[in-house]
Amino acid sequence: MSDQPKKKMTLQEAIQQQLANKKKQAAASKGNTKGDTSTKKMTSQQTKKTSNTRRKMGV
Repeated sequence: MSDQPKKKMTLQEAIQQQLANKKKQAAASKGNTKGDTSTKKMTSQQTKKTSNTRRKMGV
């Protein structure tokens, strides 16, 4: 490899390299957040409807 002259990197190659680095960083940070429980897990915001049977019966 040292006997070949350095070839100029094309824009497409540079973008692909940056994308690969970004993916590596995302994968590394994803593994670190697995043990992080500082945020609450999302829960459904739909509440249970109250029963109308008493009102219908007039009691």
